[in-house]
Amino acid sequence: MKDVHLSVIIATFALMLLWISLSGYFNALQLGLGFVSSVAVIWLTIRLKLLTFDGVRLALLPRYPLYLLWLIRQIIWSNLLVARIVLSPRMPLHRQIVLTKPKQHSDMATTIYANSITLTPGTVTVDSSEDGLLVHSLAKVFADGVLANEMNNRIAGLETNIPKDEQA
Repeated sequence: MKDVHLSVIIATFALMLLWISLSGYFNALQLGLGFVSSVAVIWLTIRLKLLTFDGVRLALLPRYPLYLLWLIRQIIWSNLLVARIVLSPRMPLHRQIVLTKPKQHSDMATTIYANSITLTPGTVTVDSSEDGLLVHSLAKVFADGVLANEMNNRIAGLETNIPKDEQA
């Protein structure tokens, strides 16, 4: 029951932060409307059984902001590499599909891994199966990056707080 309350409080707080950041107003009316809207969305989410209380998301949360900063840096760097490839007169493409085995234990972390690959320019997660993730890469440098497993290891490191009975 404690996880339920904590999940609801964190989700409501996150929605309020989103509301404040998007509206930019700090008067009582705007904050009140934001709170009512956030509570309504959380209530609907619970009624639709979309808010999970398994603790996996909460366990990933402490290390997630540092991972996001690292991911933003990777996205910027990959954008520069893609621009260099596209603007090159020879356009040195070496498209290929590689298979990477996720090291994550939870479905949530594996999904974060697959989405992070897709967010990074030059790579797209094409398929997810028992064997692993199929990733299409635009050039050899991107395939080598996926096979180096740095992103895979970083996301697996997010799971250090997840109890073994809640993984998978």
